[in-house]
Amino acid sequence: MKQLVIVRHAKAVPYGYEDDFSRKLKDRGKLDALLLSSKLIEYKVLPDLIFSSPAKRALKTAKIYADNLNFPKKEIQKIENLYDGVTTSDFVDFLQGLPDDAQTVFVFGHNPTVHYLTDNLLKYFGGDMPTCSTVGIDFKVDSWKHVNSREGEIAFHLRPRDYR
Repeated sequence: MKQLVIVRHAKAVPYGYEDDFSRKLKDRGKLDALLLSSKLIEYKVLPDLIFSSPAKRALKTAKIYADNLNFPKKEIQKIENLYDGVTTSDFVDFLQGLPDDAQTVFVFGHNPTVHYLTDNLLKYFGGDMPTCSTVGIDFKVDSWKHVNSREGEIAFHLRPRDYR
C-alpha cells in the first residue's frame, strides 16, 4: 500500500498588497502545525519523502511537520507548481514517478489546489480543507506507477478545529 498525505499550509498572515509568496505563518498556524503533526505520530504516520510549495508559509509548515516527525528538513524537496497550481493529471504523473521504496509521501501546498487534488484522488471526499488540514489517502497498490485518480481511500482527515 502507498500513502499520500496532503497538507494545506497552516494559518498565515492575511493577504494584502505585499508579496503573497513571502507571507509568514501566524503563531496560531505554527501551533496548529505542531498539533496536527503530533497527531500523526500517534497514528504512526511518518514521511519517507516530503514535497512542498516553495512559498514561505507552505515551506514553514512542512518544516514544522518534518521537525516533529524526525524528517531532515534539508531533504524537503520544493516543487514550483505546488504554488502556481497543478492539474490532477500532472500530479498523478508526478506520483507515478515516485520511487517505490517510499511508502508514505507528504505534499504541502495551497488551496484551491490541495482541495482539488484531494477531491480528485479520493473515491469520495466531500470535505473541506481549512488551513493546516491534513488528509491521508491510501492507495491499495504496491507501486506508485499504479496510482490513479478516484482510486484513493481516505485514511484520515485532520483539522485543527477538531483538536482545540
